[in-house]
Amino acid sequence: MIDQTALLESRALRSSVLERTDVLDRVKTLALLPDGLHVTTAMVAAYFGVSVEAVRQLVRRHHQELETNGMTVLRGADLRTFESDNMSLSLGSYPQARRSLTVYSRRAVLNIAMLLRDSEVARRVRTYLLDMEHLARTGPLAEPAEPAGHTEAAGPEILSLAALDARIDQRIHHVLGRTVVPMFNALIETSGEHRRELTALHGDVRRAEHRLRQHSARLRRLEGRR
Repeated sequence: MIDQTALLESRALRSSVLERTDVLDRVKTLALLPDGLHVTTAMVAAYFGVSVEAVRQLVRRHHQELETNGMTVLRGADLRTFESDNMSLSLGSYPQARRSLTVYSRRAVLNIAMLLRDSEVARRVRTYLLDMEHLARTGPLAEPAEPAGHTEAAGPEILSLAALDARIDQRIHHVLGRTVVPMFNALIETSGEHRRELTALHGDVRRAEHRLRQHSARLRRLEGRR
């Protein structure tokens, strides 16, 4: 299995797993701006539990890579439009108008997770990414191993539910990671004029994923009752 050092050092390897942005929320909920698509530098720092300056230093070192994957520096009319669409960025709390604002897509945040060495959250994201990649290579629907100490206590129905739960969860990862997420990333990068439509569609996908997670939770509760 690939170790984290390779992920930190290889841009090609990072690029190969950048569509798995769903991993971010599985490790820790990523708070987004009202547009549902972006975060600021301060929000990135809060997610990873590091200083804003640490994020800025990383951005300076890897600016081109991050820009390719959804980091944008807004200025002028673009900045004013963005702030108008995201009321939480109102200039009322600032003594002077900003000249620029750096924002990041979920893809760019995942990119940062694969570059940020001194963050426990980033390490957990990398671990989750590599585990999912290992599952994809060895077979996404392979039967999960039985938890230690539960072989005798678990009946056939509970094991069946656990296997079904694992298969559903892995299939959600596979479908969202391989199809829906790349599609949205491509559309967002090339179709700025359709921002509102894309935001609505993105919300629909998020709600669908939420319902699938609820279904998974119900299966686990049913397993607990049995």
